[in-house]
Amino acid sequence: MQLSYWIVAALLAALYLYAGGKKIVQSRERLRPMMGWVDDLPMPLVRVIGVLEVLGAAGLILPPLTAIAPRLAVAAAIGLVLVQVGGIAVHLRRGEARLIGFNVVLLVAAAAVAWLGTA
Repeated sequence: MQLSYWIVAALLAALYLYAGGKKIVQSRERLRPMMGWVDDLPMPLVRVIGVLEVLGAAGLILPPLTAIAPRLAVAAAIGLVLVQVGGIAVHLRRGEARLIGFNVVLLVAAAAVAWLGTA
């Protein structure tokens, strides 16, 4: 179970660190080709989402790695589930139901990490 946690958590952390980092540092124009939804949200909110993703990535790895408050990893995973719920809502509101597949995969992976973190 622990190996499963680390595999899924590491993959999620790498993805969220990359995606969140892009949202934090890149302009709306640079984000638009990959994330068309940035036009629908104020840029400060896009930046907040990026910060939440980076913090979630760190929360998946650092607490269990350092053995300092390892339950924070479960909280981070639940937070990332909520980020994906928000992402799915944005896509559905934009009429992009066909684009939610990746969000659903990330949601399920984050939920699995939350579950594996409690095992």
